[in-house]
Amino acid sequence: MPQIETTLRGPDAYDLASRAIQEMQRAEVWPTPLNFELWLHYLGDPEGALGREIRRLIETETTFTEDTSEMLAAKFLPRTQLSEEIRDAGAVLNRELSSVAEAIATAHRSQAAYGVTLADAAATMGSMDGDGGLKKLVSSLSDATRKVQRENATLEAKLEDSTREVARLRDHLEQVRRDAMTDALTSLANRKAFDEQLARLCEEADAKGGQPLTLAVIDIDHFKRFNDTWGHQTGDQVLRYVASVMNRMAKHPRVAARYGGEEFALIFPGEMGATVEDGLEAMRQEISCRSLRRRSTNDELGAVTISAGYAERRRNEMPCALLERADEALYASKRAGRNRVTKADSLADAA
Repeated sequence: MPQIETTLRGPDAYDLASRAIQEMQRAEVWPTPLNFELWLHYLGDPEGALGREIRRLIETETTFTEDTSEMLAAKFLPRTQLSEEIRDAGAVLNRELSSVAEAIATAHRSQAAYGVTLADAAATMGSMDGDGGLKKLVSSLSDATRKVQRENATLEAKLEDSTREVARLRDHLEQVRRDAMTDALTSLANRKAFDEQLARLCEEADAKGGQPLTLAVIDIDHFKRFNDTWGHQTGDQVLRYVASVMNRMAKHPRVAARYGGEEFALIFPGEMGATVEDGLEAMRQEISCRSLRRRSTNDELGAVTISAGYAERRRNEMPCALLERADEALYASKRAGRNRVTKADSLADAA
């Protein structure tokens, strides 16, 4: 990514931008700001991860919908955006800390000077005579005391301001972190967040002596039909509907994520398969019992159904192996007619 930033500030920037527009037109991609950014990075680094993925999508004649672009941006662009946010916040934080350090140093110098004044006063008192000398000494001490009080008040105010600024920066960075881990369309965790959470929860399960953990993978049945018949905005409406039902089910410590396209995932820490299956069945029935309507025209879309597969984690099983078994159970549900829930272990029993 740094290479593309250098290119965009050099003499080849306009040529790259022009080629991006031409390639987007050739691929029948609308020149939205997000698509333009994606294509700039694609052409600037065609052998990078983003470049290879876009080339694969073009070769498979995938339609570049708004959803597709958001998925690409969530997977390949946020890291750069996040580091920029962190770099900016770090610069502000460094300025605040430098300012506080300077104020502390000033107060320290003032305190040192005050100590010298007191030492001089003690020496003076030992050798002075008459009221005039005493008044002069008291005046000198009063001036020094007021100066130290002013310096301390300035330092205290500066520390209060910096404390508020640091708290604001902490909240801002936490929001940036959440945004980088959230799917923009559904507000569920995104693929990156899901991968990290699954790895973390598997480690925690092992640390607790093999605590149960169950993973479910869910797919919307015939989702392409919604897109092809009603358009991608209606497809997005269906995705948000399914995500809203999942989100109600995924109370802490459960984790709900949009895994990719019309595929979702649910992690159930500390839960066995029987409990999970009951929850998945309840979710499947709730989703299918409601007939959706297209928002723009109020046309009836019909019922939405989902297929699901789930797997109970085996002791010390790697996250990728657990996900693979849950995926196999999902596709078993698809092969069996869709709109059903399948347990991974039941496949081995049937075989």
